[in-house]
Amino acid sequence: MSNTVKLSCRGVWKLFGDNAEQFLKQGIAASDDSALIQASLVGAVRDVNIDIYEGEIFVIMGLSGSGKSTLVRCLSRLIEPNAGQILFNGEDLLRMPEPQMVEIRRHKMGMVFQHFALLPHLTVLGNVAFPLEVQGVAKEAREPRAREMIELVGLSDRADNYPRELSGGQQQRVGIARSLAVEPELWFLDEPFSALDPLIRREMQDEFLRLQQALNKTIVFITHDFDEAIRLADRIAIMKDGQVIQLGTPEELVLAPANDYVAEFTRYIPRGKVLSVAAVMKPVSAKYFVAKVHFKQRIEAVIDQITAQAQLPHAVINEAGEIIGQIDRADVVDLLVGPANA
Repeated sequence: MSNTVKLSCRGVWKLFGDNAEQFLKQGIAASDDSALIQASLVGAVRDVNIDIYEGEIFVIMGLSGSGKSTLVRCLSRLIEPNAGQILFNGEDLLRMPEPQMVEIRRHKMGMVFQHFALLPHLTVLGNVAFPLEVQGVAKEAREPRAREMIELVGLSDRADNYPRELSGGQQQRVGIARSLAVEPELWFLDEPFSALDPLIRREMQDEFLRLQQALNKTIVFITHDFDEAIRLADRIAIMKDGQVIQLGTPEELVLAPANDYVAEFTRYIPRGKVLSVAAVMKPVSAKYFVAKVHFKQRIEAVIDQITAQAQLPHAVINEAGEIIGQIDRADVVDLLVGPANA
């Protein structure tokens, strides 16, 4: 993830009902539920402000009806916001004429939704190549590109199959390959794995992380599953009633929830799954270390290694291999079960 902002959302509103624009001109606060009810309006997205960085996996989560899917459709202008700015590479998408917006969706945005929406009369190859066909890319160029994407998602041996001949997980892989065929700069995924069985879902999450490591896309990912969010996200925005309640890293949400609503999301998540070594380490005081661990590793990944050694701490190193802290068995035990004198 870089420090370059790829997509910005500034004061974005989407109200459903009559006279929404007139209501917004009155300057009513986003939190004023009674005013919305009195005006017979539904606040699907309410004064949202976010920055999404290049190469980031940005997860938007919330319960059903929180506004997360509506927000993502506003970001791509599949739904027109009532007010605000949406800046993509510094350009305001809301000021663009529709033909230009269509070209951006075709060439710079990829979209994957919960329902695979594969074309039943086309093979896997045909489905993946279809966006390129819409762009007017010649068959000689689009089919090799489609085959590359099919290979990338591990379905080379299924290129000539039809969707009805594939499992749910395989169909979702086709949807992912299709969205990647246009080489998007920005990739939207709206609960893409929620219809899958738990085991297949886990496999698809692993596949997704592998793809991101290879492609380094800017990704906006919607889920209502906090466990999925912490596996995938660089940062998470939690929504409720159309508003972003808190935005931060998984660690920040667990260690400092903004309110009871956020705390409820994180209540039953094992801290070892979320917290990194950096969040638990202490200043260097030891002269000798049994081994080294990286500061970005999750505690869950190194817990067995650290707890197996009772005498010496582990050195915590940064990207350059420099020792920046230490962590020992007691630190991990305190994290998981609480301090002995608590």
